[in-house]
Amino acid sequence: MGDSSMGLHEQPEKLSPRTVDRHRAIVSLMEELEAVDWYDQRVDAATDPELAQVLAHNRDEEKEHAAMTLEWLRRHDSVLDTQLRTYLFTEGPVTDVEEQAMEPSPAPGLGDGSLGIGSLKGLGE
Repeated sequence: MGDSSMGLHEQPEKLSPRTVDRHRAIVSLMEELEAVDWYDQRVDAATDPELAQVLAHNRDEEKEHAAMTLEWLRRHDSVLDTQLRTYLFTEGPVTDVEEQAMEPSPAPGLGDGSLGIGSLKGLGE
């Protein structure tokens, strides 16, 4: 695979192997998601139910590939890891999740002015 086919925007010799590998993963993720979109359209357009079922199966395989690639990216990008941990598998509007994530949270047990160790009254009596 030549550099131009990878879609690099900078000169390859100026890029670290880590950056090039992450680029490969990002391009692969984009291709997998594009394939999901194409299969969605083909499933909708298919007039034969059996063909639609095969295409839906193929689409779902692409989702698996996308999830695996996303996980690789998460493991190699701490900022992406933080963002995914903030937004994924939450409930309600995503913009509400963002607002909640931006709110400072008090340390556990310190909201009442205590040190979080409970009462010591009566222990020495």
